[in-house]
Amino acid sequence: METIRIINFIITAIFALCYTYQFIYVPVSLWMQHREKKARKAAGRADIQADKELCDRNLKNYAVLICARNEENVIGELIDSINSQTYKGNITTFVMADNCTDNTYDVAVSHNAVAYTRHSTEFIGKGYAMEALLKEIRRDFPEGFDGYFVFDADNILSPDYIEEMHKCHLEGNDVITSYRNTKNYGDNWISSGYGLWFLRETMYLNYARYKLGSSAAISGTGFFFANSVLKDIGGWPFHLLTEDIEFTINRVCKDRKIAFCRSAVFYDEQPTSVKQSFRQRMRWARGYIQVFRHYGKDLMYETLHGNFAAFDMAMNIMPAFLLTAISITCNLLYGIIGAVTGGDITIALWSMLETVINACALLFVLGGITMITEWKNIYAGTARKIFSVFSFPLFMLTYIPVAFTALFVNPGWKPIRHKAATSALRTELTGSETGEKIS
Repeated sequence: METIRIINFIITAIFALCYTYQFIYVPVSLWMQHREKKARKAAGRADIQADKELCDRNLKNYAVLICARNEENVIGELIDSINSQTYKGNITTFVMADNCTDNTYDVAVSHNAVAYTRHSTEFIGKGYAMEALLKEIRRDFPEGFDGYFVFDADNILSPDYIEEMHKCHLEGNDVITSYRNTKNYGDNWISSGYGLWFLRETMYLNYARYKLGSSAAISGTGFFFANSVLKDIGGWPFHLLTEDIEFTINRVCKDRKIAFCRSAVFYDEQPTSVKQSFRQRMRWARGYIQVFRHYGKDLMYETLHGNFAAFDMAMNIMPAFLLTAISITCNLLYGIIGAVTGGDITIALWSMLETVINACALLFVLGGITMITEWKNIYAGTARKIFSVFSFPLFMLTYIPVAFTALFVNPGWKPIRHKAATSALRTELTGSETGEKIS
């Protein structure tokens, strides 16, 4: 059984080789945040006004894309937050009511969105819905748009979201992702686990990548791409279970960088049930397998030719998943063999325990750093914030059975039910409990 200890040590060493570079992102992010804070303090009122005037002189014509399936409960709130933006240019909101059996289409139209419907039992998923929506827009709006924003129906935007993304676009960025916050962080340990993970991804991956001159990664929703990108791609050919990662890798393998706009904040709703969370993350894990199967060679080629962003994305989508699955399989096999043959399985059990303890300690530190630095941006009570740091390692460890199951099961694409924003968040964004914007 000493063999299993050696195997686990090798797997841990490979983990370290693959991901040590990401630990550098933490001090980089902290240092850059400190510098930005000082720069904001030093910036005078005249500088801020000049920046705004430059933004207002170069207004663009933007489209917002929303693919929704049975989202009548939340989509109106998203569209209202789009209609209330401080951006002075033209914004047209488009909704694809995809395989809906509720009133998503009617709600979208009643909130002044341009809506379409799509029904398909063969081509299911956000990627197919996006492709269909863009075809409808190209037909009905042949003049096109300067750029496109992509949101999920459960999102809510800060009032200056599009204005801040517009500024980032004017700096020469043709694909931009943004600050992903959580609107139901305080619901339970599952929603807070998601929320803390996405905050870490936002500030200690994407922010650091961008500041170091590498490429950020798109994570599901809350991103922008210019019309030139759409022309370069030739439509929207991304149909895998994780079309966001597929789009990211398309850009990275063409040596294009995805920018990150910290000042553009949107709020996302997270699952609160174990069943929904398991199903969603299994879809992500299965999607990573699909993406690596389709783009693994391209990523390796780009990595060998000095494209660090390609290496970064390759590390993001496969090694952790693969190594976790190998570790589980090896430990289970050795445990079974030991039990059947009457051997001592203590070493195998202790080795597994050591691995779990080390992983929990690391996750606790990363979660704690994220919690402390992003404290004021989290909409939850003090007790929930603190508790979430302790429950975060448990949430992340639940990826182990998810990753293992995804090797054998394709969960397909299924919708997740959403609800309206909490009153605390609605008050913060609108200035009132009723949701009426204060001018």
